[in-house]
Amino acid sequence: MPDRSNMSWEKSSQELVDLFTSLAPTGAGVEPKKMFGWPSCFVNGNLFIGLHNQSMIFRLSDADRTDFLKLDGASEFEPMPDRKMKGYVVLSEPAKQDGKELARWINRSLQFAAALPAKRKGGAAHRND
Repeated sequence: MPDRSNMSWEKSSQELVDLFTSLAPTGAGVEPKKMFGWPSCFVNGNLFIGLHNQSMIFRLSDADRTDFLKLDGASEFEPMPDRKMKGYVVLSEPAKQDGKELARWINRSLQFAAALPAKRKGGAAHRND
C-alpha cells in the first residue's frame, strides 16, 4: 500500500476559487458545497465539477473525456497516488485557460451528471423499479 502520509492537500488559491465561483452554474438543481474543503458542485447528488489543490475536476462522458484529455494540462483525476477516480478528469492551472472553453466543459459536465441516476443523501442511487 502506498505511503500517503506526505500527500499534499493544499488549499486552492483565492484566484482559482474566484474563477470557479464565477463559472459555476446556478439553478437547475445545482447544489454548491465543499468536498474535502474545496468548492464543488453537485446535481442530483452527483459531483460534476470541483477544485482540488490548484486544479479543476470534471465528470464527463467517455467521449468527452477522450476529447478533454487532449487539452494542455489535462489528465485523469487521481486524488491520491494509484487511486484514479473513474469518470473524472482534471485540468491543471485552469486560470490560464480560456474562460469560454472552461464554461463549455463545465456545461458538458453538468449535462452528463444531470443524466445520471440521482443519489440519496446516503450515496445510493435512486431506483425506479
